[in-house]
Amino acid sequence: MTPPSVHFEHVWKKFRRGERHNSIRDLIPSLARRLVGSRNPGELDGGTSEFWAIKDLSFEVAPGEALGIIGPNGAGKSTTLKLLTRILKPTMGRIAVTGRIGALIEVAAGFHPDLTGRENIFLQGAVMGMGRAEVKTRFDEIVAFAGVDEFIDTPVKRYSSGMNARLGFSIAAHLDPQVLIIDEVLSVGDTAFQQRCVNRMLQFRQRGVTIVFVSHDLQAISTLSHRVLYLRRNDPVIGTPQDAISAYLRDSSASNPHDVSGPIHIHAATLMDTTGHEVLSAPPSETLTLRVDYQVERPIAELTLGLILYRSTDNLIVYEGTVAGTDIGLDSTQLGRHQVDFAFKTNLTRGHYHVESYVIHTPTHEYISRLSPAAMFAVDEDVTCRGVADIELVASLPGIRQVRGSLSART
Repeated sequence: MTPPSVHFEHVWKKFRRGERHNSIRDLIPSLARRLVGSRNPGELDGGTSEFWAIKDLSFEVAPGEALGIIGPNGAGKSTTLKLLTRILKPTMGRIAVTGRIGALIEVAAGFHPDLTGRENIFLQGAVMGMGRAEVKTRFDEIVAFAGVDEFIDTPVKRYSSGMNARLGFSIAAHLDPQVLIIDEVLSVGDTAFQQRCVNRMLQFRQRGVTIVFVSHDLQAISTLSHRVLYLRRNDPVIGTPQDAISAYLRDSSASNPHDVSGPIHIHAATLMDTTGHEVLSAPPSETLTLRVDYQVERPIAELTLGLILYRSTDNLIVYEGTVAGTDIGLDSTQLGRHQVDFAFKTNLTRGHYHVESYVIHTPTHEYISRLSPAAMFAVDEDVTCRGVADIELVASLPGIRQVRGSLSART
């Protein structure tokens, strides 16, 4: 059996908030505890200065596998990557990473600010155990990918954050890593660069490079990952991208997804294409149908059925619409199961989206039941630069064939 490239076993990591001592009486016992080291490392100091950033976390990543990590701010995502790259040491537990590591943990991490871009490329190669000749063979490709040709002999302290991110990713991605560890690089730089990063990581997947990366871009997470680790306090979830992202979105929603105490509740929902098959992705302008199952426990009249479409990356409300149950012939005075189909067009740009379904009692405007996410899907296209709506832009010269979309987005 092939050993894992990344092994994270019962890892704990604690930090100390800013420590202040107001008297010698407070300072001496604190210094004595540190020198003697008598306190169990698994214990906090009993006050408020220490806290656990990572608590008893275990996972493995097989050779050639891509693991995406998601979670709210403060969940320990970046700490996990810093532990993997030995920037930090665990308080308890065992970590092992097998193979040459290419890492971009934060913008300009590992760069010497007074050295030029050229010098930092060779410095990072040396840190990864590569000889100067080996780095030199990849130098031109690194610079071209990063797009910093004009500034390669400028000290990196003069670079913008975007330039630093492009150069950092390019170094990590071109110096032949066996394990690639990336933190939020997909949130920096322009759309064209972000797409190049995704394409490069897909190439690594195909070549069998082990990838561990953190991102808030749920579309990239679902596209690139074999499995996803959702870091949530005291109860991390690891599984398929669909399962982990669903859990993350449910926790991010303030609604109760299965409120069965009311007279009617939303039991389940399925997103389908025009052939009736369940879908996880679609091109722009596709017709999708969300089939929602309602369970009427007690007769109730005057209901409003609603649907909200969110962009998952930032929870932007793309669309919200409602319909009266009576307008579509829903008889909610009849007990049992009822189904309603909501058909809509994916006039959307590329990204990850999710749908919420809800029921409101019309006279009181009270929410009776909500399901979020009722469904998730990605829109796949490579034309748009930015935005949400797909307006089917067409560019042409009079009498010349038309070209859809923005040519600059294909660079």
